[in-house]
Amino acid sequence: MGKPTGFLEFGRELPPKADPAERIQHNKEFVLNEAFGEKINEQASRCMDCGVPFCHNGCPIGNIIPEFNDAVYRESWQEAWHILSSTNNFPEFTGRVCPAPCESACVLGINQDPITICNIEKTIVETAYKEGYAQPKTPGSRTGKTVAIVGSGPSGLAAAEQLNSAGHTVTVYERDEKVGGLLRFGIPDFKLGMDVIDRKIDLMKEAGIKFVVNAHVGVNINARQLRQEYDVVLLTGGSTVPRDLTVPGRELKGVYFAMQFLAQNNRRANGMDLKGEEIHAKGKHVVVIGGGDTGSDCVGTSNRHGAASITQVEIMPVPPEKRPANMPWPQYPMILRTSTSHEEGCERHWNILTKAFIGNDQGEVTGLKVADIVWQDAAPGERPAFEEVAGSERILPCDMAFLAMGFLHPEPDSVLAQLDIKLDERGNVATSDFQTNQKGIFAAGDMRTGQSLVVRCINEGRECSRAIDNYLMGQTNLESKADSLMLSA
Repeated sequence: MGKPTGFLEFGRELPPKADPAERIQHNKEFVLNEAFGEKINEQASRCMDCGVPFCHNGCPIGNIIPEFNDAVYRESWQEAWHILSSTNNFPEFTGRVCPAPCESACVLGINQDPITICNIEKTIVETAYKEGYAQPKTPGSRTGKTVAIVGSGPSGLAAAEQLNSAGHTVTVYERDEKVGGLLRFGIPDFKLGMDVIDRKIDLMKEAGIKFVVNAHVGVNINARQLRQEYDVVLLTGGSTVPRDLTVPGRELKGVYFAMQFLAQNNRRANGMDLKGEEIHAKGKHVVVIGGGDTGSDCVGTSNRHGAASITQVEIMPVPPEKRPANMPWPQYPMILRTSTSHEEGCERHWNILTKAFIGNDQGEVTGLKVADIVWQDAAPGERPAFEEVAGSERILPCDMAFLAMGFLHPEPDSVLAQLDIKLDERGNVATSDFQTNQKGIFAAGDMRTGQSLVVRCINEGRECSRAIDNYLMGQTNLESKADSLMLSA
C-alpha cells in the first residue's frame, strides 16, 4: 500500500454538509464533496493492507476496495476508476445511497473507525465523469440475440449494461415517463439527483441500449407478445406492494403510503406531472410510521415542505448505539443510526403500537392513537410477542401520516398474471438460477428476492445477466462476484 502508517496517522473524516437550516430550503444534494479537497487522499491512505480484506465479502457486489483505495492515495484516478467500474455498474448511485455494509466489515473497524469507503467511491466516479474516464460500454460486435427487460430500477439497469456489453441487443421497458424506477421515484433528490441518473442513462443509450418509456407491460403492452418478439424476457419490476396498516381510521384523508409522498415530491422538484391528488406537508403535524430509510426520507421531505412538526414512530425497540454481542464483526450490525434527515428535525419514538387514526367530521385525520409496548423474549423458533403498557394510551397530533413499513412482494397482476409466472410462498417470483417456470423468462432484483438494498439489486442484475448470457450462448464470459473476489485475493 502507498502509506502503511496511514491508519495510525489519520482519523476517519467525511466531507462537510450544508447547514440543516439552509439545506431544507431546497431539494438538491447538500454533501460538499468538492470542499473536501486533498483529504480524500488521507482517507484512502487509512486502508491498512490487511491480510484478509473482509470488505470484499461485506460488499454485495464484491468491489475490489483496497486496490482502488491505494490508487486514490497515489492520485491514479483513471486506475481507480478502472478497478471500481469493473465490479460496479453504478458507483454514482451506491456512493450516495448505499448503507455501506463494506464499512461494517472493514478490518480497521474492529478497534477504530472504518475506512470511508462509500465517499471514496463517490469521489472516484465524480472524478471519472469530470475527466472523461466514464465512457459508454459499447460491445465490439453483436450476437444477434435480443433481450427485453421489464423495469428500469437498479437490477434491470445493471442487467441491461452487462448484457449489452456481451453483444446482445437490449431493450428496457419502463411504465413511467422516465427511466430509473426506485432510483428516480423512490429516493429523494437531496440524496440522489435526477441529473446523476440521467447522465448514466445517456451513456447507456450511447452504448446501444434502447429505452421505451410509458410502457406498462401487462397493461398497455401485451406481455405474451413481448415474449414472442424477444429471445429472452427479464422481469425486474421490483417489490412494489407496500405493507399496509389495518387499524380503524385507515381510510381517512391524510393517510398515505410513503411512496405516494416521495414519488410525487420528486416529480414536483423536477417539474413533472404529479399524477394524482397533491400531497404536501406544509404546516402539517406529520407522523411517519416506520423507522427505516424510507421513513427517514419522509422526514427529510416533510422538513423541506415546512411541516409544523414531525414525529417518527417504530414498533420495534430502540437499537443499541454500539455493535451488539450477537452481531459481531464483520456482520452488518443493527444499531441506532441517525440520518441527515433526522438531524434536520424530528422526534423519534420506539416501542410504539399504532392503534387507530382519529378523524373529524370532514373525514380528515387529526390524531393518531398509540400506546407503549414491552417486547417479551421469544422461545427458540417462535416469533416474539409484546404487551401493551397499561395506561400508556394517548393521542398524538397528526393531520398527515405516512406509512413506511416496507414492501410485501411484486404486483401479482398485469405482467406476472399474463405470463403465468409461478410465485413463491412470500409472493415473490420463484426462480431456479434466475429462470422462472416459463422458458426464456428470467427474474432478478426485489421482484425475485423481496425488498432489499440498491447495491444488492445491482448484484442481482449482474448475476442474472450471466445466467441469461449462458442460456443464449451456452457459455458466459461476464464476470461474477466470485470472479472479482478471486482476482483480489
